[in-house]
Formats: sequence, C-alpha cells, structure tokens
Amino acid sequence: MNIKQNIHPENNYGEEQIQVLEGLEAVRKRPGMYIGTTSMRGLHHLVYEIVDNSIDEALEGKCDKITVTLNPDNSVSVQDNGRGIPSGIHPKAGIPTVEVVFTILHAGGKFGGGGYKISGGLHGVGAAVVNALSEWMEIVNCHDGMKYTERFERGVVARPLTCEGKTAEQGLYVRFKPDPEIFDEIIFDYTTILHRLREQAFLNAGLTLELVDQRIIPAETEIVSDEEIEAAEEEDRDLMQKEKEEQFVSLCYEGGIRSFVEFLNGKKHATVLHEPVIYLSTEKG
Repeated sequence: MNIKQNIHPENNYGEEQIQVLEGLEAVRKRPGMYIGTTSMRGLHHLVYEIVDNSIDEALEGKCDKITVTLNPDNSVSVQDNGRGIPSGIHPKAGIPTVEVVFTILHAGGKFGGGGYKISGGLHGVGAAVVNALSEWMEIVNCHDGMKYTERFERGVVARPLTCEGKTAEQGLYVRFKPDPEIFDEIIFDYTTILHRLREQAFLNAGLTLELVDQRIIPAETEIVSDEEIEAAEEEDRDLMQKEKEEQFVSLCYEGGIRSFVEFLNGKKHATVLHEPVIYLSTEKG
C-alpha cells in the first residue's frame, strides 16, 4: 500500500486529540498494561497482588498468617495479621494514607523510605490496580489500635474512610469483586489459587497461608468421584481429594526450600538419592 494513499486531510490532529487520563482511568482503559491480560490469568493476578502485599508484611517479620477466602458472590477477600496501613492524612496527597495506597499508582512503603527493607510485590502499583479493575472493593484496616473501613467502586471512593473505634485486632482485610466490564470471566479457580499459595508457602518458611472456599457449588457441576480420584495421577490425587472433601486448606512449611524438595520427592516413584535433603541458609547483614 502506498502511504500517500492512506493520508486523510480531513482527520485533524491537534491539541484536543491528546487525551489525559486522570487517577485510575488509565488502568481501566488499558488493563493489559498493568496485569498483562483480562483473561483468567489476569483475573487471578488480582488475587496475587493483594496477597503479595501481605507477604511483604511477613518478610518484614510483622505477619505470620494470611487467609484467602473465595466468597459466594464471586468476590475474594484477603486478610493478614500484619501492621495494617497508616490512616492519617498524607502530607503530600492531602487524603488518608490508606486511601492513597488504594487510589494512586506508585504509592506505597516500598520505594526506599524505610517502610520496607525487602519487598516481593509491584512496589505500590498492585493495590491501586486491583481497586481500579474491581466492581467494588471494601477494606477493614486495623492499625495502631484503631479500626477503619472504606469502600470503593471501580476505583472511586464510594464510602469515605471511617474510624470505627478502638480494636485489639491488627492487620488488613481487603475484599473485592472483579469488574465484569473488564474481565472475560470473573469466576476464580480454586486449584489455580491453591497452587500459587503453596508456592508462596514454600518460599516463605513459617508463614501460614489459608485458602477457604465458601462458594455454593452449582447443581450442574460434576462432583469428582472416588473412582476418578483413584484413576488420577499420583501427584494430582491428594489435591483432588482436598477439592472433593474440604473447603479449607492451611499451608505452612517450616523447612522452606527443604520442604519443597521433600514435597517433590514425595511425588516421585523412584528412590530418592539423598535423604534427608541437604539445604543451607543464611541471613544477609
């Protein structure tokens, strides 16, 4: 094709054609730039981002338990027993700090300001992106002996941050429902999330990760039979049994990488060459 033939003089390109997307509009306009895809992989990435924020608390030694719950309304909640998020007015943004974390990109304690020494998440992008791509999000933030709640809808504050009073609890509770306007599918897969949590449990020795499935199984769903479990490959058998009989699983591996190798060895049919597992670890600094 001749490029000159493709020129249309009537198509004006001026200042008014340059769009400026404010706040989280850019995330909703181009979600693939932030989570890669709006398929099932991108859907589950939302869960991973919130969980990773809680894991950052664990890496700081401030959290030892994270619970992920699949709710009947297809929302997901992630709760940890970490420090929560400061809720005072942010000196630069002029709004509550916890609101900054969930509504402004690149906001968090992971940029070298002393909030976190080490981090495994997206450095403050995760929480705001999840909020932007959710139909709604609710948070319960317990920090410094006080409980705060707030609700967002498609990334916008729907119910302002409210102090509910004193509390002996600590940590952050985040519940969100993916936006069907954004995602091709909004039904989370239990097994996919379980695999991810198991990986994180191996990588973070001593951290307890729980997965709770409270969803009602539709009538047309085929329940896995005992015969199918017996016929399955050995490495899938335990997982299928859990899916059939349990709505709750708790993962904690004190041995970390050693536990991971032992887990792999347990799935093999051959004799293990080195038992026990040889593993060395040290702390930096």
